[in-house]
Amino acid sequence: MKKRLSSFYGSSRKTPRFGLLAFTLSFFVITATAFAASQVARSVMLYQEEEIDPVIAGSDLDDIPALMRGNRPSVTTSLAYGETKTPRVPRMCEMPKDYFEKAELDVDLPVGYTRRNGYVRKFKDRRGFLTEREMRAAKVAWHYFEKFTQPTTGLANSVGNFPSTTMWDTASYISGLVSAYELCLIEKPEFDDRVFRLLTTFKGLKLFRGELPNKVYHTKTGAQVDYTNKPGEVGFSALDIGRFLVWMRILKNRYPYLGNTIDSVLLKWDYSNAISSEGLLVGAYIDKKTKEIKYAQEGRLGYEEYAAKGFALWGFRPLLAHRAEPFLTASIFGVAVPYDGRDPRIFHSQNYVVTESYLLDGLEFGFDMPHGNSSKDRMHSDGWRAEFADRIYLVQEQRYTHTGFLTARSEHNVKGPPYFTYDTIFSDGYPWNTVTPRGDYAPDHSAVSAKAAMGLWSLWDTPYTDDLFEAIVELYNPENGMYEGLYEGGQGKIEIYTANINGIILGSLLHKVQGKLLTPYLGETEVWYTAFREQDARERKHLPDPFTQDNWLPALRHAVQSETKL
Repeated sequence: MKKRLSSFYGSSRKTPRFGLLAFTLSFFVITATAFAASQVARSVMLYQEEEIDPVIAGSDLDDIPALMRGNRPSVTTSLAYGETKTPRVPRMCEMPKDYFEKAELDVDLPVGYTRRNGYVRKFKDRRGFLTEREMRAAKVAWHYFEKFTQPTTGLANSVGNFPSTTMWDTASYISGLVSAYELCLIEKPEFDDRVFRLLTTFKGLKLFRGELPNKVYHTKTGAQVDYTNKPGEVGFSALDIGRFLVWMRILKNRYPYLGNTIDSVLLKWDYSNAISSEGLLVGAYIDKKTKEIKYAQEGRLGYEEYAAKGFALWGFRPLLAHRAEPFLTASIFGVAVPYDGRDPRIFHSQNYVVTESYLLDGLEFGFDMPHGNSSKDRMHSDGWRAEFADRIYLVQEQRYTHTGFLTARSEHNVKGPPYFTYDTIFSDGYPWNTVTPRGDYAPDHSAVSAKAAMGLWSLWDTPYTDDLFEAIVELYNPENGMYEGLYEGGQGKIEIYTANINGIILGSLLHKVQGKLLTPYLGETEVWYTAFREQDARERKHLPDPFTQDNWLPALRHAVQSETKL
């Protein structure tokens, strides 16, 4: 601009009219420049407000009806039906000695589906104080996170010393952290230090293409990496993010003072491509040939519905992702085992029937719907999930009864190639099929999974799960944590320790003491729902509004059973 003005004034003809014209043009140029600069500054300020301080109080927005501001509570079962919220259970060390004697846990309810399509299981959860052996298992599992959490970022390694993690494994670390605090293994100063360091790191993480967290991060630096832990990006996983959202909600509901920090993390994300218009979960990856971003439906029966509930906890409505259909059943030892009905030859994705997804639903949600915050212990508002979970348990117990093989099947790590195995109840048309990620048959990798065994023990109080507990409770390294499991074929222990194993084991032990890990939200409005109401950011990022009863995910049933009188 200065160069152009100098050239203009340098003309050899300087008449009065020319001078006035020059002055007028100069005035407009300078004014336009100042206006443009002010607009840029304003844009920068708005951007900063969006990223740093999304709540603007005392503005004209205050005159807008609360409904339009998102300033209303989400409708839950307690609000819709006038029921009492499930009470918060104290930390174990704060419970009176007669707590479980006075607690009404064994309510005699008729088994089967209810009028609202909830489900009453014939099995009871295991509840009570931890015994000496159980407490030792909890301490050993927590040692994993004491040793393998990075002080610089607060991120925990997914596998032992390897400094890499995923969103799924970070959720397992949070499960371990909450459990350690509630079981009184650590006190609030350490809990706060760990959780704030972790959330601060997540606030600053570089997102995949500015949308959602990358599938993998380096735990020492917080940088995006590929699966070999080299710098790079690989896409995002809707399943992993769904599990992370479950634990963000558990943190927020249990510890309201973390709410604003958690909201500020999640409000940075762009959810535009995470859920399709039909309500399916969508992940992202980079095409190896074209290097372009590809978006594809993600998840199969078991994990898909669990992750969908994680999104629904925050007001999203992944309707089709939460439905069991299309599913088929395989009769194994007289149990109709459900599996995903989508043809892998067409959809290019296998369905591995394993225990973990059903365990997580039971431990964390209590087999309840995301809007369910008033169910009794044995009343599960997500009816079909509870019923399917019982089938997953029963078929494994039946295998033990008929063959003598102690069974608690789930995917797990192994030493040496292929390093990971899908140890299934059913896959590729075969029961008890153990396969590598490439689909190769690997029966030598069959095992009793420690996380599956401990989860089954917590959610099904039976003599069979007592046997499972005995099989895995001593499988540990006192400094590094609980081992992955016990080989079925007699090769001994799987001497690998991971964040997922130890986090789920701690969550299973906490469930014995407190029951369902997701507690009701205690507040009314949330920054998550009120932020950016004066901007287009909510629509641009596909941020949801507080859910109403009309927006609940529907509770369904999938078995021919008589309806109870509930």
